[in-house]
Amino acid sequence: MSVDLLGFLGVVLLAYLVPGPDFLVVLRSATEHPAKGRAAALGAQAGLCVHMLAAATGLSLIAARSPVVYDAIKFLGAAYLVHLGVRAVLAARRAARERTAGRQAAAAPAPEGPAEPGPARGRRRAGFSQGFLTNVLNPKAALFFISILPQFVHGSGSMTRQIFFLGTLDVVIGIAYWFALVAVAARLRALLARPAFRHRWELTTGWLFIAIGIGVAATA
Repeated sequence: MSVDLLGFLGVVLLAYLVPGPDFLVVLRSATEHPAKGRAAALGAQAGLCVHMLAAATGLSLIAARSPVVYDAIKFLGAAYLVHLGVRAVLAARRAARERTAGRQAAAAPAPEGPAEPGPARGRRRAGFSQGFLTNVLNPKAALFFISILPQFVHGSGSMTRQIFFLGTLDVVIGIAYWFALVAVAARLRALLARPAFRHRWELTTGWLFIAIGIGVAATA
């Protein structure tokens, strides 16, 4: 197998350093709970695995050449991002109303301790599904595997094997990057536990989700 490994690594690292919807999902999940952040990271990379498999089997090429399929994926992804943003904004406003009504005790986060199995599973499930849907419905992630990744594949070997190799490398690098981000974000939980700061954080991330979703939908 012969691939342009150094060039590919440079492109992948640069792509992860430029924040996108998956960055926002993982970061926001991590500030809620580290376990949810790690689950969101794994979900985001699972979404990339779907695109990798599709690219290796040629399905992504078919989708890219079909405006109807591409537009469907694009608008579904945009709708999902807007959905996440609206939920965050509504949650922030609901918490603000509760504080105004004098129910800070009910709205404050519970002290850390051993997590109950049920809530912990639900938290991880929610994080994973958000990360997965964000990337699997991201047309730019699909285009990466059918337009950018093949540039580092050489014709001397099996293209399918090379796509799997580079795609797997991309996923592994992403997991390491996201887990490092989760570790940093976990240290911000004490700051985000403050009601006023939490309110601003929820509003900011909510409107960012909505703006990104609208931007995705408006992209030609």
